[in-house]
Amino acid sequence: LEWRSFAAMVKLNISYPAHGTQKCIDIEDELKIRPFYEKRMGAEATGDHLGDEWKGYIFRLTGGNDKQGFPMKQGVLTNGRVRLLLSKGHSCFRPRRTGERRRKSVHGCIVDANLSVLSLIIIKKGEGEIAGLTDTTVPRRLGPKRASKIRRLFNLSKEDDVRQYVVRRPLAEKEGKKARSKAPKIQRLVTPVVLQRKRARVALKKNRANKKRDDAAEYAKLLAMRLKEAKERKMERRRSSSMRKSQ
Repeated sequence: LEWRSFAAMVKLNISYPAHGTQKCIDIEDELKIRPFYEKRMGAEATGDHLGDEWKGYIFRLTGGNDKQGFPMKQGVLTNGRVRLLLSKGHSCFRPRRTGERRRKSVHGCIVDANLSVLSLIIIKKGEGEIAGLTDTTVPRRLGPKRASKIRRLFNLSKEDDVRQYVVRRPLAEKEGKKARSKAPKIQRLVTPVVLQRKRARVALKKNRANKKRDDAAEYAKLLAMRLKEAKERKMERRRSSSMRKSQ
């Protein structure tokens, strides 16, 4: 019985992105875990079977690890472990050298009884509050950096100055000095200098096209003149040869 309970113990890593919180709970009852079996990564599942406090909650499965620590990989349609040749850009692999490929063991994307950790995110909150998960909010350390995302956050129009709404991060205070803060450099910000550079690029492209067209016309004109001169020389040679024959 003790071995069976140890084998069935699964840790659920549940996160709530809306509040930036995360909580791990240990589940020893296999009946509570069984509804997750045969579901794939990315699938949705209800939390009613976990207990009354989870009634109405809807989760999305985002991954997990098996009992030997191998991670689940999206797209591997099996509930066992396989060895895949992975390279840069693949999940579950971090290349150490340029162009490196390595054969790694990964678990499939289907949940089964061999998992020790299952990662879930809450996509719909239920009726009750979960202590340490939905009743608290962790503020974001950094605000948005891109200009369009700052506009979306503060519901700004294109006429508003985005630079006045950057989220500043306060720095640790030093004794005898003023309080300082730090702000990110706004990306994709349209300024007069950016527009000027764009006009310069467009003008350069137009000048290149005009120069190419003029050079092509001049070359065609020169080629036609050379062909005409060659034709005249050929006719002159024929005329001279015919005069010699007549004499």
